[in-house]
Amino acid sequence: MQFLLLIYGEESHWNQLSDADRGAEHQKYGAFGKEFAGSIKGGNALAPVRTAKTVRVRDGNNMVLDGPFAETKEQLGGYYLIEAKDQKEAQAIAAKIPGARYGSIEVRPIMVFS
Repeated sequence: MQFLLLIYGEESHWNQLSDADRGAEHQKYGAFGKEFAGSIKGGNALAPVRTAKTVRVRDGNNMVLDGPFAETKEQLGGYYLIEAKDQKEAQAIAAKIPGARYGSIEVRPIMVFS
């Protein structure tokens, strides 16, 4: 089964880190990537929230809003697409993502359409 692990955290957390601390976090993500290389099918960090746009279509009219629309103090910062035998294994992998220590990881099964 495939799962999307959505990494949420406060963007301000990264902005407050020193260069050394930011480098240490990147090393932790690198170690995570090596540990689960066989399970990770893809993943990326996302550009800062200020670069985001939200698109909605209502009554045939397109609306483009600045930023993510959700009212929350945590923002989606990146994701991993993984292969896991079940939800329990996917959750165990998600718990190892460094961002889980200060943010949250949403684990979502991928729906397969034939």
